[in-house]
Amino acid sequence: MKTYRHHITVFEHERIKLGQVFTGCEFDEPKLIAFQKYYGEKGVPFFSLIHRGIQFNEHVGVIQVGDLLIEVLPKADNNRETADWRKMLIGMMRAVGSFDIRVSSNSHLKLKSNTILDLYIEMFVNEVEYLLHSGLLKKYRKNESNVTALKGNIIFSKQIQHNLTHQERFYVRHTTYDVEHTLHQILYVTIRFLRQINTNASLQSRIGALQLFFPEMPPLKVTEATFDKLVYNPKSEAYRKAIEIARLLLLQYHPDVSKGKNHVLALMFDMNKLWEQFVYVSLRKHADDYSIKPQSKKNFWQPEYGFKTSIIPDIVINKDTDRCVVMDTKWKNLNGYNPSSSDLQQMFVYHQYFNAVKTALIYPGSGNAIKGTYFGADAKFNEQMQCYVIPIDIQTGNVRAWQKKIADNIKGWLSGV
Repeated sequence: MKTYRHHITVFEHERIKLGQVFTGCEFDEPKLIAFQKYYGEKGVPFFSLIHRGIQFNEHVGVIQVGDLLIEVLPKADNNRETADWRKMLIGMMRAVGSFDIRVSSNSHLKLKSNTILDLYIEMFVNEVEYLLHSGLLKKYRKNESNVTALKGNIIFSKQIQHNLTHQERFYVRHTTYDVEHTLHQILYVTIRFLRQINTNASLQSRIGALQLFFPEMPPLKVTEATFDKLVYNPKSEAYRKAIEIARLLLLQYHPDVSKGKNHVLALMFDMNKLWEQFVYVSLRKHADDYSIKPQSKKNFWQPEYGFKTSIIPDIVINKDTDRCVVMDTKWKNLNGYNPSSSDLQQMFVYHQYFNAVKTALIYPGSGNAIKGTYFGADAKFNEQMQCYVIPIDIQTGNVRAWQKKIADNIKGWLSGV
């Protein structure tokens, strides 16, 4: 059994320098070189290289390089502990559907202590255990084999080639009804993969049991196209979640082909997009008296030759047929300052193109909504063009209660429209 991995926890936009020590784990030169190789010439969106170190950006999640796991957590203020931010991140991801699994296996998850990687691994294990307990799906498949009993159609060219001196055998093409099909091949590949990369002792025995009890499958080279070709039906729908997790894990895996010691698995998520989805699903859930649309698209500019440029606000709310409100979410703490000029200019354009009654920028933070009015071309206030700044309190406790509070906060602001 592998020993438990080295674990470093940092926050978004934080730097890790060569020689820095985190709870007994040193970020030494081999670890830095592994990250530099992963970054490569084209780069990756999750972090950037700095002098003798790396710096993370707005992406959060986990990156595992060899036996080193770096957990990157969101942080909008300095008032909470690491465990609070981890709990908040997991709660947000569950709310937007990233951890959406069936109730029958949900009770086994140890949400308080696990990293995101461990949660995904445990969810996959739970899903496959459920499938094994329910009975694996069988499918018909075409097969060619050299058998002693005639069944199916004889392939005469291969019959002559293989059985010229064995007339008691028949080389035939026939149909077989068994568990050997693509869905199970993907699951089998993923089980073996987890056996290789998992270093969480509490999960190791369960993964080993899966490898023991899951039927052995022929090798399969898994690519993006493998998943794109899958078609689900009522019988195979139960496999969807396990396959989705397998897709996430297998396609984000980058093996180290040089030494084989620093394989990379990156499960990173853009915090800006997660915040946008979280606010949207909270409104959809608790503000059903409004027509709420995500990312409504309008053409903005057209070159003489080439493609159009569009503008896409995060959320458009229609209170009636003639009046709409446009909102954009921004995952950054203003710390008492005004929004950036680019954010305000963006909302000004939304006013014009969507004929909005008013607009709002949604930030994490505390306090009341702040009303702002744009100047017109005559350098006077244009009372018809207002952009509000709406701070949303961060809550790391009950996520459902937090979602309702978000919706109530925004609905209170909308009541004045």
